Amino acid sequence: MDTLISVKAHTYETAPIMGGIYGDGIIGKKGAFDREWVAELGKEIQVLYRDALARPNGAVGRGPKRHYVEIHPEDIQGFVDVVTHPWVVDVCEAVLGPDYKIVEIGFDVPNPGAVDQPWHRDFPAPQETLVGRRLNSLAFNLTTVDVFPDMGPFEIAPGTQWDETAEFEHGMFPPKHLWERYFRLSQQKMPTMGDISARSALTIHRGTANRSHKARPVLVLGADAPDARNAERHDLQITRGFFEQLPVDLQEHLTCRLVDKLEPIVQGHTIEGLMMGAA
Repeated sequence: MDTLISVKAHTYETAPIMGGIYGDGIIGKKGAFDREWVAELGKEIQVLYRDALARPNGAVGRGPKRHYVEIHPEDIQGFVDVVTHPWVVDVCEAVLGPDYKIVEIGFDVPNPGAVDQPWHRDFPAPQETLVGRRLNSLAFNLTTVDVFPDMGPFEIAPGTQWDETAEFEHGMFPPKHLWERYFRLSQQKMPTMGDISARSALTIHRGTANRSHKARPVLVLGADAPDARNAERHDLQITRGFFEQLPVDLQEHLTCRLVDKLEPIVQGHTIEGLMMGAA
């Protein structure tokens, strides 16, 4: 008797996802979330940001007037909405495989007065990429505001996730004599409320100067393939009560520490090279 193999139906095609992430290193989904939903997320982030700045090591600098804050999934009402969105799920499964793990959630805030960051990648490229030519992690970004050119838009140099690192300081910062190429390749991203993107954090990028009077908060979600080790840079905590209420198929995709009571997160992934800007 023939054996029947169950194949999961995907909402989004695998080929363009893989082509985008392995090609340019970034893809996006316009209008993934309602603007009203995003507005509520923005209000929650404002409160979380204020609280993080008020406690020691609650926020980590990513350059002048720029911070990153890691949060608990329970801190925002829309956590499940984000991680179970069909586009997010299909992108994770296409690039990272069916056993992908969510390892990080937080937000980045470039405030008015933030300066150009130096070109960089978020962490050194692993051997799976340098030798095996395989990407085993993803970063999702969800803006909470409409982005305009004067607000310090995210800038990326497509295709540079494959760049060799022999000259990179700490495996992350290309020397300035290579910057001209990144300027030639660069694309500035100006999403609107509701849009979400996925990228390889190895693709060379930077935040640009925020010359407006508005902050540009963006939610960040990190996902790994089973052999990636980015969870070691983070402390994803979930209370047992909250975890038990999550869908079982979501529980299987979380690399987290189960706790009875949430503990303040001490930011551990400092990127010292960003603190002086692109001077």
